[in-house]
Amino acid sequence: MHSISSRCRFAVLSLLSLSLAGCASLGSGRLVASSAPPELSGPAASAIAGDMVTKFAEQVGPGDGTIILKPDGTPFGQALVTSLKSWGYAVATDQKTGAEKTIPLAYVLEFYDGQVLARLSTDGVELGRAYSATAAGASPASPVSVMQRG
Repeated sequence: MHSISSRCRFAVLSLLSLSLAGCASLGSGRLVASSAPPELSGPAASAIAGDMVTKFAEQVGPGDGTIILKPDGTPFGQALVTSLKSWGYAVATDQKTGAEKTIPLAYVLEFYDGQVLARLSTDGVELGRAYSATAAGASPASPVSVMQRG
């Protein structure tokens, strides 16, 4: 049984995750700049990117479109591109593509209360999750939050 404090903590994390969604909003098909803390270690960035892309693929399906991504140059941005490609997605980081089907994608990672809150956003779905991160890697600290858009 969970204590009240853990329920409150989950509620706060959920609300913060939703507020981060606004930062990565893709309204009107416009892609916004993504952001992640540059101090996040490479192994932690790779672990978070790998987990988030797995959850992303479960929601979006196979790589049948080109992901349009504006990375921020952080270890997470680089790890996300690598992970998306390993799942079979074509990734355009220069915002130009000749692909018929494109999927604009943005991300926001923030440190909060000793954890990393991660958010991936597209026009159709937003995914959020909290992680416990160390220099050696990261592990999920919450369930995945999925918001589908009509």
